[in-house]
Amino acid sequence: MPTTKPVSSPKKTAVQTTKSEDKPKTSRNKAVSRKIFVLDTSVIIFDHKSIQNFQEHDVVIPITVLEELDEFKKGSDTKNYEAREFIRFLDKKAGQKSLQDWIPLNGSTRGKFKVVMSTQALEQDAVKAFGLRKNDHNILNAALAVQEQEPKRNVILVTKDVNLRLKAKALGLAAEDYLTGKIKDVNDLFTGKSQVAGLPPEIIDSLFKEHRVKEEQMEKALPDFKPVNNHFYIFKSNKSSVLSYYNPFERQYELVEKRTYYGIKPRNAEQTFAMHAIMSPDIKLVSLQGVAGTGKTLLALAGSLEQRRDFNQIYLARPIVPLSNKDIGFLPGDMKAKINPYMQPLWDNLKLIKNQFSEQDKEYKQIDEMVKSEKILVTPLAYIRGRSLSNVIFIVDEAQNLTPHEVKTIITRAGENAKFIFTGDVRQIDTPYLDEQSNGLSYLIDKLKGNKLFAHIELEKGERSELANLANELL
Repeated sequence: MPTTKPVSSPKKTAVQTTKSEDKPKTSRNKAVSRKIFVLDTSVIIFDHKSIQNFQEHDVVIPITVLEELDEFKKGSDTKNYEAREFIRFLDKKAGQKSLQDWIPLNGSTRGKFKVVMSTQALEQDAVKAFGLRKNDHNILNAALAVQEQEPKRNVILVTKDVNLRLKAKALGLAAEDYLTGKIKDVNDLFTGKSQVAGLPPEIIDSLFKEHRVKEEQMEKALPDFKPVNNHFYIFKSNKSSVLSYYNPFERQYELVEKRTYYGIKPRNAEQTFAMHAIMSPDIKLVSLQGVAGTGKTLLALAGSLEQRRDFNQIYLARPIVPLSNKDIGFLPGDMKAKINPYMQPLWDNLKLIKNQFSEQDKEYKQIDEMVKSEKILVTPLAYIRGRSLSNVIFIVDEAQNLTPHEVKTIITRAGENAKFIFTGDVRQIDTPYLDEQSNGLSYLIDKLKGNKLFAHIELEKGERSELANLANELL
C-alpha cells in the first residue's frame, strides 16, 4: 500500500477563516443530498427486491401502485409472484407502523420508504394536463406531490414504462429506467467466438493431427494470448485455418469438427461452435443469440435429440407473450389448446428435423414415440417455479422475453444431470418493460461469460433461406 507522509499543522494566524465548502457535512446536509425515488408498478413486477436497491436514498410507493399490485397478486406467472413477494415485504417491514410515515429499510446504510397519496391540489396536475384520470397519471401526481412537499430534494420517478418516463419529463419531473440488472452496452455483448491470426503452422497442424494443443504450447507461440473458458476460436496461419475450442477442465485447445446430429448438419463455423457447446457433457448451460433464421432453436433441438439416451426428458419451453395484453385465459379451449399457438414454432422445428428422414426410418418414428410418451415435452414456463428438474435437457426459446429474475428462477430449478439451453434474439423483444440491455438473455450472457459451466455463441449468418436473409439485411 502507498505510504502517506504526515502533514504538519499550519501555523495559527491572528484571524483564521474557513470556506463554506470546507465545512464538514451535517446530518441536515446529508438528508438534503439523499434522493427520493418514486417506484412505478412496472419496476416492482420486474424485481420485487427493487425497493432495497437504492442505497442510502429514500423510496416512495404511490398508493395507486398498491392498487395495481392487488390486481397482479393472483396467478402463477412471474409477475404474480413478484407482486405477492413485494406485498409480503411491505407488510413485514411496516409491522404496526403507519405506511404514511418514513420506515427504515434494512441496515444502517439503507434509506427509508413510505406510501403516499396524491389527493392534494397540485400546481402541476397530470390528470388535468393529459385530460384523463388513469393509474399512470395518479402515479405521476404522487411523484409531483412529493416534489412539492420536498422542494430541496431531488425527486425521481423510476419506471420500466418508456411512455410514462416521457410523460413525467413533459411535466418537468425527473424520470429514469430501473438500472439494476441492466447491462452497459448490448453492442459489446459477449459473442463467445473470435478469430486469431498469425499462428505458427505447427499449431494448426497439431490441432488437425492430434485434435488438441496444450495451453503451454499456445503460450510459447503467442505469449500475450489469454484464453477464455469455453470460448471458440478460428485460428489462422498464413496457409490454413482451423476451428477450435478452449477446454477449461483439460486446459487445452481442442479441434471442433463439423458433424451431423440427428439429421441436422451445421452450415457455417458459428453453427458448428453452437452444436459443439450443446453436445459437450461438461457444459451445463448454453446460450445461443442471433437474428431470425440463424438456426438457434433447430440446433438446440437436434443436439438434444442426439443426446436423448443421456437424459430422461427433453423439455421445450418458451415464455407466453399474450397479444394485445390479453391473458392466456381469454383463448378458447383447455390449457393445451390455449398454449399451442404460442408453442407452434417449437413444433415446426421438430417437424423439420423429423422430415430429414423418411417415414420408414427409425429416427422418424422415434420422434413421434418420444412426443407420445412425453420424452419430449412442450410446455409453458409459467409452471416451473418450485420444481426440481433432474436428468433433463431444458430448452428455453425466445429467452429475450424473460426478465433476469425469471432466468435465474429457471436455472435454479436445475437438479443432477440437467442441461439448460437458452435461445433468443436480444433485439427482438415483445414485452413492453424489457429492452436490449435489461432482458434476461442479455443479463445471462453478460454475467456468466467465462464461467466453466457456461458457453455462449452469437449466430450471425442466416441459413433459413435467401429470402429470409434478404429481409434481415435490407428491410
